[in-house]
Amino acid sequence: MKRLAKWRLISLFAILALILSGCGEPFLSTLQPAGEVADMQYGLMKLSTYIMVGVILVVMIIFVLVFFRFRRKDDKIPKQVEGSHKLEIIWTVIPILLLLILAVPTVAATFKLADVSKMDQKNTKALVINVRSHLYWWDFEYPGQKIVTSQELVVPTNEKVYFSLKSMDVKHAFWIPAVGGKMDTNTDNINKFWLEFDSKKADEAGNLFYGKCAELCGPSHALMDFKVKTMSRDQFDSWVKAMQNIKEPQKADSAIAQQGQEIFNKSCVACHAVTPQNNKPEAARLAPNLTNFGDRSRVAGILDHNKTEIKNWIRNPETYKPGNKMTGKYPEMSEDQLNALSEYLMGLKVQQ
Repeated sequence: MKRLAKWRLISLFAILALILSGCGEPFLSTLQPAGEVADMQYGLMKLSTYIMVGVILVVMIIFVLVFFRFRRKDDKIPKQVEGSHKLEIIWTVIPILLLLILAVPTVAATFKLADVSKMDQKNTKALVINVRSHLYWWDFEYPGQKIVTSQELVVPTNEKVYFSLKSMDVKHAFWIPAVGGKMDTNTDNINKFWLEFDSKKADEAGNLFYGKCAELCGPSHALMDFKVKTMSRDQFDSWVKAMQNIKEPQKADSAIAQQGQEIFNKSCVACHAVTPQNNKPEAARLAPNLTNFGDRSRVAGILDHNKTEIKNWIRNPETYKPGNKMTGKYPEMSEDQLNALSEYLMGLKVQQ
């Protein structure tokens, strides 16, 4: 009875695993590609799966045929086929053909995905974004537009976006599951690649994709998320212009927000930039750029975007992201100070 109960439990877990594997959202699944790169990689996954399943089926059919048709009915030794040139040629040629079927499109896709020649041209019109990874957050520099933002990547749809990746501390990996495979961010070299965001798939995902760190980097590795906002090229150009128009820190528009700005200037501005211009990149990268904080969809990449969660994060960031570098960098704040600071931060918007 104990064995029966054990097997029932195993069967239940197996069924649950199968059912739960189908749960998810379009902005998180590699099996719902949302761009040219993802389409190519998904096609290669399907091709390799078809080959694997085909080989298994053929082997199983041969096994069943041999098992039932050529069962030994007496003690005679069956005919020996060692040294058969025909058989040796067959089981040598078939794997080679299967490898060629997989290798040719794989090599072609690899060369296509590795082509980043446009981003190295002097007068390129291609959109290039410098991605810089930190413990445990991301910043995004648009060198052609001379702006910097953090935690939320903003990109146009239906065109190639080129990325230059580097880590500022330890190895991380930049990954937007629905749009393309991961790429490491290293401390000693720059990796480059491109992605394309399909407008129709973006609409299905609410124009918001989730990005993650895909390289074990510390205790908060699983919480090192970022978001990707997609929009048309016209909307993107408007966003860029709105960012570029912010030449100095935005002024608070209420009395409590003004108190929050004063607190920010005393406790936060040494690490956090509130203008998008990259005049001092070394200062802007001590902590996330907050120029458009009020427009974001998450606090610290993982919490709901509201004043309550802002206060929770400021009150004790270690609770939410163990090992983060913000912990212990400022004096403890009262509830009134937290209310004022959260009011100011939520007012940091570039587009109304």
